[in-house]
This record gives sequence, structure tokens and C-alpha cells, in this order.
Amino acid sequence: MLYEIQQWSHSRAAWQVLFLSAAVLICAALYFQHIQDLQPCIMCIYQRTAVIGILLGAFIPLASNTFFTRLIGFAVWGTASVQGFLVSTEHKDILFGENSFLVPCKIEPNFPSFMPLHQWFPDLFGAPGDCYENTWQFFGLGMAEWMQVIFAIYIAIFAFMFILQFISFSNNKSIRQKRI
Repeated sequence: MLYEIQQWSHSRAAWQVLFLSAAVLICAALYFQHIQDLQPCIMCIYQRTAVIGILLGAFIPLASNTFFTRLIGFAVWGTASVQGFLVSTEHKDILFGENSFLVPCKIEPNFPSFMPLHQWFPDLFGAPGDCYENTWQFFGLGMAEWMQVIFAIYIAIFAFMFILQFISFSNNKSIRQKRI
């Protein structure tokens, strides 16, 4: 079974699933923002940027599926997932920490000066919301908590799939069947 998963991870279909999952999350974020009128805070925007990083990481092997492009895709996917998890954890700490009222929540994102995404695409990267707002709940968890779960899942799948890239399985099917 691991052999089949490893082979699938080399296919475009695996990267399409990753791309689609990130695209669905971006669409959900835009739905919450523009339809449900839940304005994103700066921490939400950083998490959104991490999801876009995962989307771009999946796009690289979709454009050209080679071992090298898959490694780049894995690097972007892993980095964006870990960063997203760290930001969602910080956001959760702002909401529920003992001295959370002492933690400042900036109003304007801190993107590099050569790439002010919040100025170029304000509907996507603008942060008019408040970090302390936690009105949306689903199964008792708020948005920051759900994003922490989602990024943890992305990290777990990343680690599993990345490790599979370097495990050697026999190509002889009869040998694999005898092991079972």
C-alpha cells in the first residue's frame, strides 16, 4: 500500500488534490469575508497568505512534474504549512491567552516593501478586522482553532508524503506480494 501511495505522490493527481484543497480554503475565506461579512484580522491575512503559499507550492509540480519540481513544491508546501501553523497558534494565543489584552494586534500587514500585497490586492490581503473577534464557531472551535487543525493536517500529510519520496520499494510486484 505504501508503494501505491508513493507512486500516486509522483503523479499530477496528488498535486491537483493539494492545489484544490488550498483553493477551497481560499474560496471559503473570501466567502466568509465578502458574503458573511467576517472581516479578517492581520493574523487571518497571514494565515491566508500561508494557504496561498501551499497553493503555489502545489502549482509548481503541476506546471512541470519532475523530481526537482516536486522537491521545490514540497519545500514551499512544508514551509507554508509550518508558518501557517505558527501564525494560527499565535492567533489562538491572542484570543485565549492569560494576558491576551496586552498583545497588540496591528492593523496593517507587514509585507515586504517590494511586495505590498495589501496595497495591490486590498480585497484579498487587507486586514480591516480585529484579532480579538471570535464570533464564528463550528463544533465549538473558532476560526483560529480550525486553521490550526487544518495546518496540522497539512504538516502531517506533508511529512508522510515527503518521507515516502526517499523510501525505496521493490518494483517487482511478485516480491511485494510475498512480503504480505
